[in-house]
Amino acid sequence: MAARRAVSTAVDVVALHVSPVHAYEGRPGDGPRPDPGPVSRDQVAVRAGLGLVGDRYFNHPAHRLAAVTVFAAEALEHVAGRLGLAGAPDPLVVRRNVVLRGFDVDGLARRAVFSLDSGDGPVRFEVHRPANPCAWMDAVIAPGAFKALRGRGGKRCVPLDDGVLRLGPATLVVR
Repeated sequence: MAARRAVSTAVDVVALHVSPVHAYEGRPGDGPRPDPGPVSRDQVAVRAGLGLVGDRYFNHPAHRLAAVTVFAAEALEHVAGRLGLAGAPDPLVVRRNVVLRGFDVDGLARRAVFSLDSGDGPVRFEVHRPANPCAWMDAVIAPGAFKALRGRGGKRCVPLDDGVLRLGPATLVVR
């Protein structure tokens, strides 16, 4: 059996989010909880097997294989087009940790290993399951967003390396 060739893609890291608490709890009709502080970051520290330093899922036993969520910005453009919105929603509303432009994140298979290098060296991640959207999307984006994001919610991953991710140009390699 031949070894699979690594595929390298130039991407942009357009958003990085670290949130110490869950903003979407309770009923969507009641609105999201206010964030305790800025959750958007210019850079994030990644720890192997644990997640993103400062995030609510960091070293959380129930989320060890799903500590980091990766999402494609193009999914928000799809939602905007499908719902007739004036522009793509802010990536913060989907509450995903790493938002990329230029790669089909949802096309990654379970157990796929990919790396992201935004200038400080590659950080590998293993995909474990889809990051399915929730009904909150209808409340924070627009009615119909939940349905429009089905199959486009990103992936839940476990980091395999320590490292740093930064906003801006990056290289994504699928092994």
